[in-house]
Amino acid sequence: MLLQNVSRFQFNLVSPVYSTAIASMSEAKILIWYRNDLRLHDHEPLNRAVEQARTEGSQLLPFYCFDPRQFGQTSFGFPKTGAFRAQFLLESLADLRRSLRAINSDLVMQQGLPEVIIPNLVQQLGITAVYHYREVTSEETKVETALHHALELMGVEYASFWGQTLFHPDNLPFELSQLPELFTHFRKQVEQQSTVNPTFGSPTQLPQLPEIEAGKMPTLADLELELPVLDARAAFVFQGGETSGLARVNRYFWQHDRLKTYKETRNGMLGADYSSKFSPWLSLGCLSPRYLYEQVQQYEAERVRNDSTYWLIFELLWRDYFRFICAKHGDRIFRRSGLQGIDIAWKEDWQRFDRWREGTTGFPLVDANMQELAVTGFMSNRGRQNVASFLTKNLGIDWRMGAEWFESLLLDYDVCSNWGNWNYTAGVGSDARGFRFFNILKQSKDYDPEGRYVKHWLPALSQIPASKVHEPWKLLPVEQQRFGIRMGVDYPNPIVDLLKSAAANETVYNAALKAK
Repeated sequence: MLLQNVSRFQFNLVSPVYSTAIASMSEAKILIWYRNDLRLHDHEPLNRAVEQARTEGSQLLPFYCFDPRQFGQTSFGFPKTGAFRAQFLLESLADLRRSLRAINSDLVMQQGLPEVIIPNLVQQLGITAVYHYREVTSEETKVETALHHALELMGVEYASFWGQTLFHPDNLPFELSQLPELFTHFRKQVEQQSTVNPTFGSPTQLPQLPEIEAGKMPTLADLELELPVLDARAAFVFQGGETSGLARVNRYFWQHDRLKTYKETRNGMLGADYSSKFSPWLSLGCLSPRYLYEQVQQYEAERVRNDSTYWLIFELLWRDYFRFICAKHGDRIFRRSGLQGIDIAWKEDWQRFDRWREGTTGFPLVDANMQELAVTGFMSNRGRQNVASFLTKNLGIDWRMGAEWFESLLLDYDVCSNWGNWNYTAGVGSDARGFRFFNILKQSKDYDPEGRYVKHWLPALSQIPASKVHEPWKLLPVEQQRFGIRMGVDYPNPIVDLLKSAAANETVYNAALKAK
């Protein structure tokens, strides 16, 4: 789990002194350190390096480092990067390498600690500057700090840029230290007073690499992971990489014309186009949020502007909010007591946790979503809210266990969004509003009224009529026989009483809130 102190950098682009130092370089060799920014379009470090190369004749070295710490274990013992996310990463890197090779360059890859490997490359190749996008959470910033210290000792320049959000910190109507704690307050101020910077274009030609072996792409086996088996029930197959991400935008916006109904369909759970599904490409930076913003603007100009087109930007604002919250609060987002500092008596009940993550709680909506996640690495936003609420508000289990399980499995794992959302759902986030839980039965009937989703992922329930499928424990013995199911055998009985468990955990929550 990410519990180190966060090192903070100023959020300016490049300091004036530093800009002078860069401009004075001759015969520079600039290393572009790729991390969660695996694209050519709207890539500021790459564009700044290309500008430098154009004026000074610099060489550029695009570089990616496989950090073994990212393939270790979380604090609760889960694989930190599971097979689905690792496969998506490898696909994205392969795509970036192909794109770089098409413009006279390559992606150099090595395995090891970036703060050690990059200084070694500096010494080996005479690198004069390192450019990269900065991160905000503790594990990542600890690596940045160590690298910057090593480069300073070597007299090598570095520039870190901001690039994971729609809005740049310099364009916010407040300092990050004064960031509103409530999302609504943040959103309204930003919408009224801030502007989105234009995107950077994709380079069409890069300078030749320094003399170096590009390195071999590791396999999942090299990372001690097994290739995930594609489940035929998956409605959408994600392919990593900028090329696939851009193609998905083109299909969703322009070919299938789905943006105009996004707000009405986004809470769906079954199918390929109920939501945009851009999140995996956003998480690895294969898609830029500013590119999406410009595509929405174009769509509004050429087709329609309505609540749905706005709502996609609204969702990007939530993503911004969580990243800025992490930049403001550091490692508080990873603490058991969360951003609000509420010391709730969470349980570490592994028996019940295992039933939750295996999708055997006896509540079809929860189980269907967890089984989908287990075999695809993806789950709808509506599903995530429900299963997170059930873990924390019905089972009373430590929310960090759920956050780490999502970190391990989710294709679209983003540290800030994942931990921010779990803070929120557990009731310990800055924007949390007391003990709010999702009534699973009401949610089931609202968002899966015909039971199509739960039947898709839980075949044992396939013959039960829609009116009964969300509460199979109520089936009489004669009905079980009629519908071909034996409760407790073919499908588990409920792990808890839904309303009683929520009431009990609300008492625990309110006691902690009062103590605070």
